Amino acid sequence: MCQQQTITRAAILGLGMHVPPRILTNADLEKIVETSDEWIVTRTGIRTRRIVEGDQAASDLAVPAAEAALRDAGISAADLDLIICGTTTPDMVFPATACLVQERIGATRAGAFDLLAACSSFVYGVVTAAQMIEAGLVRHVLVLGAEVLTRLADWSDRTTSVLIGDGAGAVVMGPSSGGGGVRSTVVGSDGSAADILKLPSGGSRVPMTEEVVAKGLHRARMDGQSVFKLAVRIVPETILQVVQKAGLSLDDISLVVPHQANQRITEAVARATGLPLERFVSTIEAYGNTSSASVPISLWEARSDGRIKDGDNLVLIGFGGGFTWAACVLTWGR
Repeated sequence: MCQQQTITRAAILGLGMHVPPRILTNADLEKIVETSDEWIVTRTGIRTRRIVEGDQAASDLAVPAAEAALRDAGISAADLDLIICGTTTPDMVFPATACLVQERIGATRAGAFDLLAACSSFVYGVVTAAQMIEAGLVRHVLVLGAEVLTRLADWSDRTTSVLIGDGAGAVVMGPSSGGGGVRSTVVGSDGSAADILKLPSGGSRVPMTEEVVAKGLHRARMDGQSVFKLAVRIVPETILQVVQKAGLSLDDISLVVPHQANQRITEAVARATGLPLERFVSTIEAYGNTSSASVPISLWEARSDGRIKDGDNLVLIGFGGGFTWAACVLTWGR
C-alpha cells in the first residue's frame, strides 16, 4: 500500500526588526516641502517616519534585525542555510546585500542572495524560503526586508517624499514541529504597469551619469493614483485567493498584515473584503512606507502588542512596483 507523504510546513521561528533612531515628523517636512501635517495625515495616515543618517545603508539596518530574529528563534547564525534579502535599496548593485549581512553576522554556511520585487520583496522571500524548506533543500532560512528609501527621495516632491521611511525586519524560518507554518501562497505581476512606480536610472537601460542626475532620474517616481487604483483591485482579490487556496474562509483569518503603502489603501481593501479594519495591522502612522521592510516590521509590532497567539491564521501580503504582489497564509506557531 502506498503511504501518503506528509509535507513539512515552513514556520516562522523568530522575529526581529530595526529602525534608525532619527524621527522625521510631519512638522519637520513642512520646513522642507510645501505640505502640512493635516494634508499628510488625511491622505496617507502617516505622522512620523524613521530616517538614516550619515552613510548608513540597507545592511546596517538589516544586521541588527537579523541578529534579533536569530536570538528570538534560539539559533545561531552558523545554523543558517540561506539568507534572502528583499530590498529595492541595496548597499550597491553587487555584491548582494545578503552577502554583506552573511559576513557580518557570521553565517558561514549560508548561501545568500537579494530578491527584488519592490515592496513585495519580503513576502516573495517568505514564499521562496517556505518552498525550499518544504522541499527539504534547506532547513533554516533568514528572510529580510531592508530599505533606506530616503536615499531615493526627491524632497521637493511632496507626493513621494512624505510617504517614505527607512527600516528593516527579519524572520527566521524552519520546519514546523507542531501545527504552525505556511499553508498557501500566491504570487503575481503585471509588467504593463511598470511605469507607474519606478527608479528610472542606475540600471543598464539608463546608466548613472551627471546628465541623468541633473534630470533627476536617480529619484523614485510614482503615479500615485494609478498605484492606488491597481492596489485596491488586486489586493482584495489576492487575499480571497490565498485564503481559499489554504482551504479557509475569511472568518478563519485573525489578522491581515499588509504592506504599509497608504492607510487609505488599507481601508479600501478592508471594505472590499468585508473584513473589519481592526483585523488589519497598521503601523504606517509611526514608520511611513518602508517598502519591503513594512510587512516584517508590522508582524513584529503585532506580536509585541499581543495581537498574535499560537494557532492564529494570518495573511501576509505585499504589493508594489513592477507591478508585483505576493501573499501567504500561515498558521502562527512553531
